Amino acid sequence: MNKAIFFLSIISLIMSCKEKGMVYNDPIPLHESLTIPSKYVNEDRVINIWTPTNYQESLDSFPVLYMPDGGIKEDFPHIANTLEKLILENKIPPFILVGIENTERGRDLTGFSEAEYDRQFCPMTDGAKDFRAFISEELMPEISKKYRISNKKGIIGESLAGLFVMETFFLNPNTFNFYIAMDPSLWWNDHYLTKNADSLLHEFPEQRIKLWFAGSSAGDISKFTQSVEKSLKNNAPSTLCWKYSDEPNEKHNTIFRATKEKALIWTLND
Repeated sequence: MNKAIFFLSIISLIMSCKEKGMVYNDPIPLHESLTIPSKYVNEDRVINIWTPTNYQESLDSFPVLYMPDGGIKEDFPHIANTLEKLILENKIPPFILVGIENTERGRDLTGFSEAEYDRQFCPMTDGAKDFRAFISEELMPEISKKYRISNKKGIIGESLAGLFVMETFFLNPNTFNFYIAMDPSLWWNDHYLTKNADSLLHEFPEQRIKLWFAGSSAGDISKFTQSVEKSLKNNAPSTLCWKYSDEPNEKHNTIFRATKEKALIWTLND
């Protein structure tokens, strides 16, 4: 690996583990916020909730899209605005968006690792296990109490959040009905998920689950997303509906916004 490629890879890894540095002027949509004390992550967590217009106009129950990186200064505004646009255009059914604001992003979104190399970028604490427990055991019941929700639920994330999405998909697939991951950081733990994708798919539950994922031109990520695509082609169970979007013209910091609409349209429609 020449020096230029090496330093680009290092920058990509560091940006994945830190709070996102890109700044956009997305209008903040009308929404509600609540704070949930968590025994699993041992802190209070701020949650932002966006409901579609017809939520107030009906008594229907709505499916839910959960999102790490869901703070007001993170990805919550632009995903909520995108959902509203696609709903108004009748391209997707109405969904509730639940955004989870970050506190320690690298801790929450990375699972167990034996790769000493990873230590320089993110905490080696298997924080994803606790964060996943927070979502399923504390956040989901709270959302169920406060909002009219259906049984259908999914998760969307990019970079480290994409890693969390893919780890949940492989290790705890029953957590959600659908998964969306852009440029997931599958290099984590010496690319454990890609190395074990075939065996994990053989253990997959026999229930309908959807997966949409994408890879950019980032060489330290695309080779692993393409590896997962190969495993899915060879070993995906018949009940799994999946799609891989190869995006060689997108960079790590552009792929989320470039692919979000087609990801949501494909995934959120039955």
